[in-house]
Amino acid sequence: MNSWLIKNASVLGRRNADIAITDGVITAVGEGLDAPEGAEILDASGLVALPGLVDLHTHLREPGREDAETVESGSRAAALGGYTAVCAMANTSPVADTAGVVEQVWRLGRDAGLVDVQPIGAVTVGLAGEQMAELGAMADSAAKVRIFSDDGFCVADPKMMRRALEYVKAFGGVIAQHAEEPRLTGGAQMHEGEYSARLGLAGWPAVAEEAIIARDCLLTGHVDSRLHVCHVSTAGSVEILRWAKSKGWRVTAEVCPHHLLLTDERAATYDPVNKVNPPLRTDADIEALRAGLAEGVIDAVATDHAPHAAEDKECEWAAARPGMLGLQTALSIVVKTMVEPGLLDWDGVAERMSRTPARIAGLEGHGLDPAPGVPANLTLIDPNASWTVVPNELASLSRNTPYSAMTFPATVRATFLRGEATVLDGKATK
Repeated sequence: MNSWLIKNASVLGRRNADIAITDGVITAVGEGLDAPEGAEILDASGLVALPGLVDLHTHLREPGREDAETVESGSRAAALGGYTAVCAMANTSPVADTAGVVEQVWRLGRDAGLVDVQPIGAVTVGLAGEQMAELGAMADSAAKVRIFSDDGFCVADPKMMRRALEYVKAFGGVIAQHAEEPRLTGGAQMHEGEYSARLGLAGWPAVAEEAIIARDCLLTGHVDSRLHVCHVSTAGSVEILRWAKSKGWRVTAEVCPHHLLLTDERAATYDPVNKVNPPLRTDADIEALRAGLAEGVIDAVATDHAPHAAEDKECEWAAARPGMLGLQTALSIVVKTMVEPGLLDWDGVAERMSRTPARIAGLEGHGLDPAPGVPANLTLIDPNASWTVVPNELASLSRNTPYSAMTFPATVRATFLRGEATVLDGKATK
C-alpha cells in the first residue's frame, strides 16, 4: 500500500488540515503533520476534501451490453466524478436476479479496482413483475446484496410489492422503487404538460409517479419495512415524501442531477439525448426538488447514469431509449444548483452524496468523514475551477450526455479508494 500526506486541504469546507494515510487508512488529520515514511505528498491547497461520493443508482450494462458500458469503463467514469462506491442496477442481460449474476458484477468491480461496485438485485425474475427473485440467495452471496429494484420497471402489483417489503426485513434490506404507474404512461414520450401538447408527444403525467409513491409509503408503513424511492421528479412527490416521513415511516428518496437542472422545454429540439425516465419536468418541479433536497425530505443525490450505444440514442425521438450519462457531471451540477445558490454547503454535499447514500446501501467504510482510523475513501475538489463537457472526452463508452458544450463549476482533482489514488490531477490512474 502507498502512504500519502495530503497537505492543507479544506476538510468538508470548514478548516484547513493535513491528512496522513498509511496502508489504506487515515492515520491523522491536523495541521503541520509529518509525512509517513516513504509517503507521497499531495499539495491540496485550495481544494475541498470530502468523503468519497457514493452513487445509489448506476447502470453499468455489463453483462450483456458491453457496447454501451462495462463495469470497468463505468467505474473509471465514477472515479473521475469523485465516487468511491456505486450501486449497479439489475437491468443487465441476463438480469441480476440470481446470486450468480450479482456475484459476477461484484467480482468485475473488484477486478477493475477503481470504485467499490455494489450490485443491486432484481425484485422479480427477469424484471417481469410476476415472480419474486432469489432475494435471500442474493443477500447471502459474496456480493451481500441489500438493495433490490426492478428499476426501468415499476413493481406495479401491490401484493408483490408488499411481499418484497416483508421479505427483506429478515436481513435489513431495502426495496428501491421505480415509481411509475404503467397504466398511466403507456406510449408516453415526455412530461405531460404545455410542451407535450405543443410538440404532439404523448405525455407522462406527474400523478403516475405520485400515485405509486403514495401507495408504497402506505405499504412500507403497514409492514414496517424500508422503502427507497428512485429518481423523484415532481413537486407532488416531495409533498408525499414529507408526509410519509412525518409518520416516522422508513422511507428514503433520491433525486437525479438532471431533474435539478433541466426542464421539459429541452424536448422542443426533438433531440433524444434529452429523453429520460422519469422525464424532465417543469421549473416548478425543479424548485420543489431543490428545496426538498436542501430540507432533507429528499435524502440523496443519485446519478441514474444510463449509458446507451449510439444506435439506441441517435435516432428519432420515439424510438430512442431513455437515459443519460451522469457520473462525471453529478457533483458539478449539485454545486451549480445547490451550493452556488446557498441551498447546501460542502458538508451538505457530503451528507447528500456520500454519508446518506452509504448508510442507505449499508456500505461499510464509505460515507465517513476524514478522521484517524477511517478507511481513506476521499475525493479532493477544486471549487474554483470550471470545465466544459466534451462528450468524446468522457470516460464512458457512450456519449449520450445532454450537457455537451455546457460549462460547470468545480472539478475533481483526486480520488482515493482505501488509500490508493484512482484519480490524480483530474486524470484516472488506470
